Order: sequence, then structure tokens, then C-alpha cells
Amino acid sequence: QLVQSGGGSVQPGESLKLSCTAIGEISNIDSMGWYRQVPGKRRELAATITTGGSVDYGDSVTGRFTISRDSAKNTVYLQMNSLKPEDTAVYYCNAKYLKQPPPGHRPDYWGQGSQVTVAS
Repeated sequence: QLVQSGGGSVQPGESLKLSCTAIGEISNIDSMGWYRQVPGKRRELAATITTGGSVDYGDSVTGRFTISRDSAKNTVYLQMNSLKPEDTAVYYCNAKYLKQPPPGHRPDYWGQGSQVTVAS
């Protein structure tokens, strides 16, 4: 129900853009965003945005990444600029309810993951 696109391999200093579309019954879910994970480490916050436009960024990406949401398309974007080798990770789209989810819904959902590799 979350379809991701984007990702790939770039050199340090370059940019990439990820997108994630919520399909079906979760299309108006409260919060959508991105988490990232490298092997052997726990998943960490990159950025989230609510339907009201409130955003939150992980400390390591603040000032370089920008999250946005197109409610008409049920899509969230992550613009990643000034990429660094330490940004290399699998990026997972996340959608979650901030309050009690509707009957039959899970509290949150995850996308399939997109590999981002930053190397010279």
C-alpha cells in the first residue's frame, strides 16, 4: 500500500529525490515520512510530515534534506541534497496513524525500501 520510487547511486555532493505514494485505504493517513537503515544498525528517522504540514527531521539530515507532501496525489517526497557517504542506506517510506487507527487498519505501514548509495 506504499509504493516507493527513486534512489540509486550518486557521488558526494550530488542530489537525489525519493517519492512514496499511499494507495487505497491509507491514502489520507496522518503522517508519512522516511526512515533509513544500514546493516547492523537500527532504523533511524530521516524526515516525517503530517497532513497538517508539521515536519520533523533527523539531526544528521537537517539542512540538507527536505520533505514535502502532495495530498492530492497521496505522495510524499524526500529531496536529498549535498549527499554524503554516511547517507548511504536503505530508505523506507513509513505511513502511520497518530491516533487510534480505523478498524482493520494497522498503526503503521512500510514501503519496500530504496537503496541510496553515496560514493566517489
